[in-house]
Amino acid sequence: MMNRRNIRIKVMQVLYMVETETQGTPAGLLQKEFDKTRNLFVFLVHLLHQVALYAEVEAGQRASKNLPNASDLTVNTKLAGNSIVWQTMESDNFKKAIEIVKPQQWIQDDIVKSIFRSLSETPTYLSYINEQSRDKAKDKDILKFIFGNLIIESDNILEYIGEHFTNWEDEGDVMIGFVMNYLQKPNSVDFLDLVGDEKNKFATDLLKTAIDKKTITEDIIKPKLNNWDPERIAMIDMILLRLGVCELLYFDTIPTKVTINEYIDLGKEYSTEQSGHFVNGILDNIHKEMVASGKIQKISHKNK
Repeated sequence: MMNRRNIRIKVMQVLYMVETETQGTPAGLLQKEFDKTRNLFVFLVHLLHQVALYAEVEAGQRASKNLPNASDLTVNTKLAGNSIVWQTMESDNFKKAIEIVKPQQWIQDDIVKSIFRSLSETPTYLSYINEQSRDKAKDKDILKFIFGNLIIESDNILEYIGEHFTNWEDEGDVMIGFVMNYLQKPNSVDFLDLVGDEKNKFATDLLKTAIDKKTITEDIIKPKLNNWDPERIAMIDMILLRLGVCELLYFDTIPTKVTINEYIDLGKEYSTEQSGHFVNGILDNIHKEMVASGKIQKISHKNK
């Protein structure tokens, strides 16, 4: 599920930690970053499940009142039997993820209750529970509605998520895509591994290359800085330049245009206002020189 842009961000963050002497091995720090992504994803899916299951909790609480009325005794629990929720909860993969991540530690009953109560007042929910038959497509649709219209549209809930998951700010948009992909194809998601062998290899290779070739890449970068003092360049900018040069030189299946554009965008997003322009200028200059000297040899994806 994770794409190469996500991987580049993770590697950039780990290199920053390495440069600031954060404790841990580079490989261990990278795995921790991947674990953060997994934990956030599992939490969001678990939260969605808990909202659905709360229909039964609500029914039980209302029926146990001292003097329940007719509506208290006839609360609709259809949502608690949502086929997508139970299909996932009964899968060995998700059970293992729950065991490892323990997302219940971040679940607060008040939050689940507030989401369910907001849901119960919507025409979408009333239409769903009034449908007598069980339809898998509609089971998917109601979960998409809960997540897309009630969870990620609530400032209070997003603030709560941000307080407990430091990676939400960086990965919020990615997580939305992950959850929507899960709801569309629940059987295709591996909750224990969001990276996959190919992307994991790219991540470890890129990180190792950036560390092993630090001196080589900086020797290529520094002469292109002109009036810039290398010691005063933002650390993130230098890391992005090093990663860009690594891809240009050592990753022969990644098109140079893709590499340059990716690091320009990351400079704009993660560094200063001028970083995109700065990274563009330096990498483009290095790229042209490497092409002229025959140092770049790329292999077409189609021919590989």
